[in-house]
Amino acid sequence: MKLLIVSSLAMMVSNAAGFAPSSSSSSINVRSSPSSPMSKVALSMSTVSEAKPFAKGPRIILNQLPVLYVYDHCPFCVRVRLALGAKNIKHLIHFFANDDIATPTNLVGKKIAPIFELPEDNFVMGESLDIIAKIDTDERFGTPNQILPASGRKDIKAWQKSVQVLLRTLQRPRYVATGLLPEFQQLDGRHAFIKNHQLPPYEKPEWKGDGTDENPGMEMDAKLKLYAEAMAADPAPLIEDLNARLVELDDMLDGTD
Repeated sequence: MKLLIVSSLAMMVSNAAGFAPSSSSSSINVRSSPSSPMSKVALSMSTVSEAKPFAKGPRIILNQLPVLYVYDHCPFCVRVRLALGAKNIKHLIHFFANDDIATPTNLVGKKIAPIFELPEDNFVMGESLDIIAKIDTDERFGTPNQILPASGRKDIKAWQKSVQVLLRTLQRPRYVATGLLPEFQQLDGRHAFIKNHQLPPYEKPEWKGDGTDENPGMEMDAKLKLYAEAMAADPAPLIEDLNARLVELDDMLDGTD
């Protein structure tokens, strides 16, 4: 398993994101020696044997290409993109700006992603698992039922929940930090994400509020400050923790079922 060690320059990316960096830290330097806990975790190898490689079917190209509307950081969008790739279906990708409410609302009535469009059928739908079911049962997209249904494994669900705070702390500030992801290339998109996505230990009601005078939510300046502080903090302890958790996950996945 390949483990990713992330390092970043907090001053540069914080300015790009539109929030002011903390004055106490201008850069982040992540190092590890061969004997460090991080290196030992990274060198840990799973004992699970490799599954048989998946063989793609023939390239499928409709006269009018399907369109998939996504955010690049969205795991539900990645799920559909993976299915389209596995079935070898040529398609167009449209990246929503994160502050674009009008386009998804015009397509399906609300701001969600992913959204799948079949122009030749004048057909549009949302919800990642429904989209996957559609492309895996429509014979125009190759042999049906190539993608197995969800396993329903509770241990995987428990693992996901156990790393939720850790991932939010590491990922969310970095999503918006550089503007490299298409949905965050403009400042409005980055600020829309920060406005709506809380950082630990805050919960959504105290971050966003509920629209009432009693609970209007946190001021935007306070949210920007918290994102800047999270970006400026040393990520090394969190990365060590995450690497260890990824080794645990790797041993839970055997790919045989």
